Amino acid sequence: MTPVKAEILAVGDELLYGQTLDTNSHFISGELDKIGVRVVRRTTVGDNEADILQAFAEAESRSDILLISGGLGPTSDDLTKPCLAKHFGCGIRIHEEALKEVTEFFRKRGRELTELNRQQAALPECCEKITNPLGTAPGMWFDRNGKIFVSMPGVPHEMVHMMQTEVIPRIRQRFRLPIIAHQMVRTAGIGESFLAEKIAPWEQSLPPHIRLAYLPSEAGVKLRLTTFGEDAGKIEKDFAALRESILPLAGQYIFGFTDDPLEVVLGKLLLEKGLTLSAAESCTGGHVSHTITTVPGSSAYFLGSVVAYANEVKINALGVNPETLAQYGAVSEQTVAEMASGVRQRFGTDIGIATSGIAGPGGGTPDKPVGTIWIACADRNGVETRKLQFANARLVNIKLTTTAVLNLVRLRIKQ
Repeated sequence: MTPVKAEILAVGDELLYGQTLDTNSHFISGELDKIGVRVVRRTTVGDNEADILQAFAEAESRSDILLISGGLGPTSDDLTKPCLAKHFGCGIRIHEEALKEVTEFFRKRGRELTELNRQQAALPECCEKITNPLGTAPGMWFDRNGKIFVSMPGVPHEMVHMMQTEVIPRIRQRFRLPIIAHQMVRTAGIGESFLAEKIAPWEQSLPPHIRLAYLPSEAGVKLRLTTFGEDAGKIEKDFAALRESILPLAGQYIFGFTDDPLEVVLGKLLLEKGLTLSAAESCTGGHVSHTITTVPGSSAYFLGSVVAYANEVKINALGVNPETLAQYGAVSEQTVAEMASGVRQRFGTDIGIATSGIAGPGGGTPDKPVGTIWIACADRNGVETRKLQFANARLVNIKLTTTAVLNLVRLRIKQ
């Protein structure tokens, strides 16, 4: 089956200036992916007629669908509507149904319909109106030579409603769509290049119709397998075989085959085993606890934490021996081990975890440069520690440390 290709065009100077984040294009991409439409390009243009018209022409030459957001307001800098009329070679006139909708919109809110607002109901004669119940700018649907243009408001909640209730159903009806299927392989505790080396034989054996992408982040390296087809059963059979064959090569680093992040997977594991968790944080400043508690229902297994930034807090709240701090320092295996044991004892949990390090950008020494981190996990079988060495990017180090200590708990439970 020939894939249906789409492009997304976001219009507005505010997007190019960095004053507004383009969440619309992100949302539209996800909705199209769900129904089997392949997004091949996303473009942003400013409020400039020549640039908008050029973007229209290029998209029409390459793709089956162009989805446009923004530029539909009533002021002179909103150019999407006149540019669409120019591109399709038709005039603009008041659309009577759209005028009734705009008039009613203002009446319900007790506001006067000005002439400027009335012009919201002026649409290109060659389009089909798409009702916008949440705002004053109607959407527009153009169909020429098998190519579809859809123009939607830039206001996010108006665009989202229009996509879900009008645009997606129309696209489904207009095109015969394949299945776009993704299989995720979530890993932690290994870098992208090291993972690539381990799974090289697996990657080389992938069928030609399945594409692999490496998606590294502070939360770990995510592998995404993508394929197109019509037979959902065959696709799942292919993915099942690939899930099975990657485990002997990288199973110790794989924590899931869904989109669930590590904190969700760990939470399910703690619930399954009936275990409780507490945390003692220094360099992460509460980020570990925050990450754990983003999961609904985490109160069933996470009892609490201590952010022990100062040595006095490590001593008084966690029971760290002052001699340990004096001899080895706050950033040390000995200190982080006592922190994990101390928080476990104070909270009466099955597992206690701890972090201590130099997040940066300052504070490093020749012996302990910025990015030196110690983590620990204490349970009834003892304490396991790990030394990590990151760079001098403070927020990145905090996120990487969070991933590492949560993964340490996961591995310890699995063992």
